[in-house]
Amino acid sequence: MLIASVAPIEAAPPQSLTFIDNPKYLDALRSTKAAAVLCNARNAEFVPDGVAALVSDNPYRSFALAAAALFPTAMRLQPITGSGLNPGACVDETAQIEDGVTVEFGAVVGAGACIGSGSVIGPNAVIGPKVQIGRDCSISAGATVLNALLGNRVFIHCGVRIGSDGFGFAMGPQGHLKIPQIGRVVIQDDVEIGANSCIDRGSNRDTIIGEGTKIDDLVMIGHNVTMGCHCVIVSQTGIAGSAQLGDFVVLGGKAAINGHVKVGSGAQIAGLSGVGADVPPGVQWGGVPARPIRHWMREVTRLRREAMEMDAKRGGKKDG
Repeated sequence: MLIASVAPIEAAPPQSLTFIDNPKYLDALRSTKAAAVLCNARNAEFVPDGVAALVSDNPYRSFALAAAALFPTAMRLQPITGSGLNPGACVDETAQIEDGVTVEFGAVVGAGACIGSGSVIGPNAVIGPKVQIGRDCSISAGATVLNALLGNRVFIHCGVRIGSDGFGFAMGPQGHLKIPQIGRVVIQDDVEIGANSCIDRGSNRDTIIGEGTKIDDLVMIGHNVTMGCHCVIVSQTGIAGSAQLGDFVVLGGKAAINGHVKVGSGAQIAGLSGVGADVPPGVQWGGVPARPIRHWMREVTRLRREAMEMDAKRGGKKDG
């Protein structure tokens, strides 16, 4: 059997690999034209004749591993203008560049910066003075990395801003006095940061992003935030200054975390939630203000029922 591509289950052509991890796609599974399907043992019986059922305890993860093997270049930034130091880049003579680094056209590397082997600095990216970037990192086109220390295998997508000043002012009737921002951003190994996200430098201590954390596009992380390992932060989330997140925290899209709040390890916050108080470890919270998700859903159900009852009393049309 030849596997030449991967594809979604409902549109998979012959010689492709697909997967099913959601029962909503069982009808698509029954009619798929793929050569092979990664599925759990429960769904294997629905795989059509002539299609190989590859049973896995975690089909989605298995699919990710298979797709990475088939398309290795999709796993990190590939040079646009060629490998090596492009003559159109501006690299300060005091920068320390290990062998095997690519710095593309229009990129700027400041004085005293250090870049590890295998890393790629994309077109028009800016690496500030004394920034340290580990090995096998990808800094995509137009990204800015200032006042930062990056570990190995850190992937930064287009337009990301790392290490700009945090939003700190001593407010008063005479005007708002800027607080000097003198900390760094420390990003540990295997972190990925989505396009156009911003991570501010610390004010008087470092902003820290823990190992293996994955940050979506358009996320804002304020100064002095400390984030544990393997967190997942979904698009348009905002984390205010000095908030603390434990390990394996998940924040849904457009969640808002107030400053100086602590979110315990393993906690999950639903999208569109506003967190204004400390969150215990391992819980699921949602709503505005965020509270245990069962309480939130119970309140939403009660409010909906009351609204329908009031509408019925007025003789209006019930809200489905």
